[in-house]
Amino acid sequence: MNPSNHWFLRARLKTRQLLLLVTLAEEGNIHRTAQVLAMTQPAASKLLKDLEDVLEVPLFERLPRGMRPTWYGETMIRHARVALASLNQAHEELQAVKSGSFGQVRVGAITAPGLALMPPAVAMVKQEHPSLRVSLEIETSPMLLDRLEQGRLDILVARLFEEHDKSRLRYQALTEESVCAIVRPGHPLLGTESLGLGDIVGSSWIVPPAGSVLRHRFELMFQEAGLTPPSDIIETAALLFLTSMLQRSDMVAVVATDVARYYAAHGIVALLPIDMPCHMDNFGIITRTDRLLSPAANVMLKAIKMASLSVYNCRLDFQE
Repeated sequence: MNPSNHWFLRARLKTRQLLLLVTLAEEGNIHRTAQVLAMTQPAASKLLKDLEDVLEVPLFERLPRGMRPTWYGETMIRHARVALASLNQAHEELQAVKSGSFGQVRVGAITAPGLALMPPAVAMVKQEHPSLRVSLEIETSPMLLDRLEQGRLDILVARLFEEHDKSRLRYQALTEESVCAIVRPGHPLLGTESLGLGDIVGSSWIVPPAGSVLRHRFELMFQEAGLTPPSDIIETAALLFLTSMLQRSDMVAVVATDVARYYAAHGIVALLPIDMPCHMDNFGIITRTDRLLSPAANVMLKAIKMASLSVYNCRLDFQE
């Protein structure tokens, strides 16, 4: 591509202006932004004005007690974060090559594949490339997608929902996530034959937080069976608290089946013999279409796909 076609070259866009946009969005105040960037307030104000003049749009609203991004500003801030993250990644890769290592990959996963899929995938990568640094975050899909958007993660194993912008995302489905009820080993309900929803609706429950997809489907499951959803509940997404609470009570919890099997294999919980028809949507591998994966990220992506064959019996195309 002809360099003259790059608008940012014609506009003489500076990296410092990108830093200013991102910092001002975080601080909401030009004085504090100038302090963070170790520059004077007049210099920071001029840097912002120069950028607005070049773009011919206002990037921030000047308010009595600070500054707020305009719609134009939000657009530029989003791309500034991506550009800065990409520059940081380039530096990390260069340093890795100079030091003789293979680089770094940052992966995000929701809990179930974080327990079932990522360990064999990471083990595969580390066996072939011991010096490759792997960073793994376990979070909800919306939080992981935000971090992917900001350039803080390279690959996700998560869900896409209707409200997410999919125009710059590549998604390869892996499997539907089944759900089950768990209790402590030795729980009285484990000896009940032909257990049904009516037998457990009156139990004390540990459930996902209100507003989550699983919480909605959990309540809908009882309503569709003509039952009022449980009212004696504790809301949490913290698995350490959940398993600890189960061990010291007769409560029942609803979790992803892969999570339940992991804790059951260690003798921490037991699966109730009851069908829970509140399955979650498919989750899959998510990457960006507008960014090239690093060599390290490509190695991890291949390992995730290979591990998905044994974990989920899911055969994926290895060609990007």
